[in-house]
Amino acid sequence: MARDYVGNQPKKRKSNTKRSPAKSAGPKRLPIVAIVLATLGLSGFGYFLYSISGSAQQDEVSEPIIKPTPKPKPKTSATEKPLPEKPKEKWDYIEQLENKEVEVDVPDDPPPAIPYQMQCGSFRAMDQAETLKAKIAFQGLESQVRKVNGNSGIWYKVILGPYERKRLAQTDSHKLNRAGIRNCQIWQWQGPLPK
Repeated sequence: MARDYVGNQPKKRKSNTKRSPAKSAGPKRLPIVAIVLATLGLSGFGYFLYSISGSAQQDEVSEPIIKPTPKPKPKTSATEKPLPEKPKEKWDYIEQLENKEVEVDVPDDPPPAIPYQMQCGSFRAMDQAETLKAKIAFQGLESQVRKVNGNSGIWYKVILGPYERKRLAQTDSHKLNRAGIRNCQIWQWQGPLPK
């Protein structure tokens, strides 16, 4: 026959009264052994400090000063000759370098045969070219609009320059890039040079 072990357990009683913490935990005891050991340790440390406090006032013991004894000179025999004195060398290159001048011939950069130009736009309408020219003028650069007759009709090109060196044109190109004017191309000057 099967037994029900779970149902046969006695039910726990709930008490309605609150227990006081002193009754549940029991009386608290002071750790007497720990207090005795701490007291002994502190008193021993105090005695140690008291015993070494007087030793600092004693006079310092002076050590005797020992003078080094001179080394005996090596004996030379009659057949051996003493070494000659070390020769004194005089370096004169320091004085020569102080007064030395070096001349270097640096050739001047030859001017480029053909100057450079930068084209920032090519438009069918004159109004668009003038608008771009105004945007470039707001950046502090001077540009010009050229009217070019090509195979496919009339074009209006916005051009900056002439520049003596390509690096100068690249500097202006970077300035225009920061302002939002992109696609500027640099190549050698085409057409007559402005006066």
